[in-house]
Amino acid sequence: MNRGFSRRTFIETLLLGTGTAFSLKAKGAAPSDLVLVKGEMLPAFLKALEALGGIKRFVKANDKVVIKPNMSFSSGPDVGANTHPALVAEVARRCASAGAREILVCDNPLHRPNACLKGSGIIEALKGIPNTRFQFFTENKFFEKMEIPGGETLKKVSVLKPAFEADVLINIPKAKTHGSATVTLALKNLMGLIWERKAFHVRYDLHQAIADLATLIQPTLTILDASSAMVRGGPGGPGRLEYPGAIIAGTNQLEVDALGVSLARWYGKDLTARDIPHLFNAYRLGLGEVNLKNLSYRRLQVRNAIKNEGG
Repeated sequence: MNRGFSRRTFIETLLLGTGTAFSLKAKGAAPSDLVLVKGEMLPAFLKALEALGGIKRFVKANDKVVIKPNMSFSSGPDVGANTHPALVAEVARRCASAGAREILVCDNPLHRPNACLKGSGIIEALKGIPNTRFQFFTENKFFEKMEIPGGETLKKVSVLKPAFEADVLINIPKAKTHGSATVTLALKNLMGLIWERKAFHVRYDLHQAIADLATLIQPTLTILDASSAMVRGGPGGPGRLEYPGAIIAGTNQLEVDALGVSLARWYGKDLTARDIPHLFNAYRLGLGEVNLKNLSYRRLQVRNAIKNEGG
């Protein structure tokens, strides 16, 4: 699979009637690299990035980068409903340092966009980062219908056009519960890149639709914000928080989620990825490993802040 899925490729795919996955994996990247780092959020992220080989492994000079945090709610970082804005900003800063020509931070929010912008703190956090802008996409004109050749319940879906036109897609979900999906981590966060979000809940088997979507959208890099985890009351909160104090980063989003499930007691229970229907469905579709004993990953710890230099 070539790096990037351009608009031209998308149109040619429709005309030819061929099936292809929306895969944005970097050239030469190891397909299963995974790291869990415990410690203060930003030092933990920088240590994770270092362990993965640095940002230049994923982002090249002149790349167009799309960063997808969870910014659907109008609350601040202490509530734990949104990805922490400082983490989002640091990811964008690293992309800029690698020479990205355009960095778009975006979401399709659940709450009113203006309230989300004000509450999440994202605009303030992104100030001064070169070539970086933030946008909420709340109109159908920004999305384009794509086929999912291997989808079991989801056969077509409208995907955010800037996402499939990007060279690099970085998914930065927040660890939290979800009343319908049990947990919302990386795979569930992809729903912020589609138009038919409500249809997932009323027209499709939600658990299979999320897995089907993950066959189409495969980010270059996934970074799970588990500095805190909303273990009850998600996804919007207010809810009960635990503090795993962790960052999980990897090239396989399902494996990031599988490891993420192990960090907290969700609804007072010790769950595994096999207990989360959409994760098990994605595993069944061959999208990665969910059994912890079979996962290959590094577990690291940061005790002191590390220098905020290029990674």
